[in-house]
Amino acid sequence: MIGLAGCGRMGLPMLAALHDGGVDAMGFDLVDPGLPHVTTNIMGFAPRLETLFSVVRDEAQTNALLFDSQNLMGTAPNLNRIFICSTLSPRYVRGLRDRIPDHITLIDAPMSGAVIAAENRTLSFMLGGNDQDIADATPMLALMGTNFHHMGGFGAGMQAKVLNNLLAASHTAMTRLVLDWADEAGLDTNHLLNLIETSSGQNWLASGFETIEFAKHGYAPDNSIGILVKDVSAALDAAPDGADTSLPKQVQATIRALKPRTS
Repeated sequence: MIGLAGCGRMGLPMLAALHDGGVDAMGFDLVDPGLPHVTTNIMGFAPRLETLFSVVRDEAQTNALLFDSQNLMGTAPNLNRIFICSTLSPRYVRGLRDRIPDHITLIDAPMSGAVIAAENRTLSFMLGGNDQDIADATPMLALMGTNFHHMGGFGAGMQAKVLNNLLAASHTAMTRLVLDWADEAGLDTNHLLNLIETSSGQNWLASGFETIEFAKHGYAPDNSIGILVKDVSAALDAAPDGADTSLPKQVQATIRALKPRTS
């Protein structure tokens, strides 16, 4: 059985894509979404589990899933492959290799594109693992995404993801500031976004402002804007020794100060 843990905004459409692709897949989450193929009972999930997609929020939830309260290392005897899809510190992810038995294949497979890409099955995956493991995994990943970037050995996909998200966080912080200043200047938001799309300021958040589900949200620790702050922390944890981290930290502070937009 293929299992997906973390059936939230990203996990549920990924699970649906696997189901629609004919995969024997089941979801696990602590919150019951009321679907027949998602369970909150780890013992209804673990015994048949062979391949796991971990899409939980952070390192604490990953530890709970693999080692602590859910303890798949002790409750899933048939588990032989794990995809780490959450955005986590690359240092933490590389350390998982020493904590997980050698017979279990580990692939880091964080994804990008937000909920709209998960629903449209056009996610971009950043992959870390050996060549054969990635080749074996690609047909299943192709049910959920369209872009696959093999960045190197285990952990390299996560390193690439946190660097990508560092840029996404900076785009979010600056685009929202620009739109606030445009409001003060009396500019029409749609006209300005159309200008940005065809000019040198073009970026991911501005291009998807009407489709990215959190583009207008304010900061909250448990929403997608809050996750960007977590993702910058993951990038900072893997920063080169002696790196100047003042700009990423300022991006974090700016995102924490974001208020909801109505337009």
